[in-house]
Amino acid sequence: MVSEEEIRKKTQQTAKKLFGKGVRMDPPYLMWKEFDRDLANDFSKFITGNLYSRTVLTLPERQMVTCAMLAAIRAGDELRLHVNAALNVGCDPGKLAEVFFQVATYAGMPAVNEALSIYRDVLKEREEWPIPG
Repeated sequence: MVSEEEIRKKTQQTAKKLFGKGVRMDPPYLMWKEFDRDLANDFSKFITGNLYSRTVLTLPERQMVTCAMLAAIRAGDELRLHVNAALNVGCDPGKLAEVFFQVATYAGMPAVNEALSIYRDVLKEREEWPIPG
């Protein structure tokens, strides 16, 4: 069984990889803490320490899946956070754009347009716009 200390360490390491650079915005965790510090820590340990640190999918693969889902449900703020995280862990910018175009089949062009707009804004803020190629 994994100790509480090991989970805490994995949570911090994974969070640093995902959210350690790029666009500056407050992660949802800070808001959660305002309501319930213990529950916020439990959520963080589960999401980042247990789920995101699994190795069945690589972090880039996991982030591409996450970005596709967030685009499809039109969760703009979360998408902004996770597009940045995807770039931080090495997702190919062209492939990430392709992921957003794929969303059209299941969620429609308005979802694609929203996702691409958010993606472009993040790339501009990171000074990585336009995408080479």
